[in-house]
Amino acid sequence: MPATESPTIHALAENGVIEAVLWLKLIVETIGAIIIALGIFGAGWLFLKALLRRQTADFTAIRLTLARYLALALEFQLGADILSTAIAPSWEQIGKLGAIAIIRTALNFFLSREMKEEKHDSAEQHVTAKAAGASQPPSVEG
Repeated sequence: MPATESPTIHALAENGVIEAVLWLKLIVETIGAIIIALGIFGAGWLFLKALLRRQTADFTAIRLTLARYLALALEFQLGADILSTAIAPSWEQIGKLGAIAIIRTALNFFLSREMKEEKHDSAEQHVTAKAAGASQPPSVEG
């Protein structure tokens, strides 16, 4: 009578770790997607308010709001990609994940840089406007 083979404790632990990582990856991806959705709704709400107030000359604040959410979501998505590599993937999977990670990191880099530039330009405009207002002599009405 052949003895039935039961899984070893090592195999059970390995399967448990793989399942845990897959669940964690799914949770992290879901958080990233929720952050993107919140950013879209938040920026959409600001856009709608600007349209209703007819303040459509400058959408910088709206773009910065959406960019902040996208940058944060990209970090979560990159984290999910890194988790994927923890489960002994094939070389093809590593190549695909590497390409995705490079693209997401580049997107995040350029988003962050654009946010800094927009914030700097906005601050400069604010200071310039205040300085221009302060340098004008008060009008004398007589």
